[in-house]
Amino acid sequence: MNIGQAAAASGVTAKMIRYYESIGLIGKANRSGSGYRQYSDQNIQTLRFIKRSRDLGFSLERIKTLIGLWEDDSRKSSDVKKLARQYIAELDEDIAKLQSIRNQLEHLAACCQGNNRPDCPILDELSSMHA
Repeated sequence: MNIGQAAAASGVTAKMIRYYESIGLIGKANRSGSGYRQYSDQNIQTLRFIKRSRDLGFSLERIKTLIGLWEDDSRKSSDVKKLARQYIAELDEDIAKLQSIRNQLEHLAACCQGNNRPDCPILDELSSMHA
């Protein structure tokens, strides 16, 4: 199938398919006699794998590792689980940071009178020197 059909079948845009090919995330597509890219069912399956991995927030580097594990029949599921657990730990850290930021902003918003006066604890905090 051509790149437009591959995009429709995989849910990945043609632009991203070309990009994934350029960085080696997927193999170079076969070319027709007229030079058009031709994609196999295996290519489509790999593109769907990439799309689902991206939807879960995996980095391209991790996706490359996951594809390697997926294609390796002698892989250990423990290697896949370890990679997922590492990512979960990073997500937990990010969530904690975002929650802390949210709590700080919530506190500042609660301290602000929100009236017609110019004094504002939100702006005062943002302009303060301490971090």
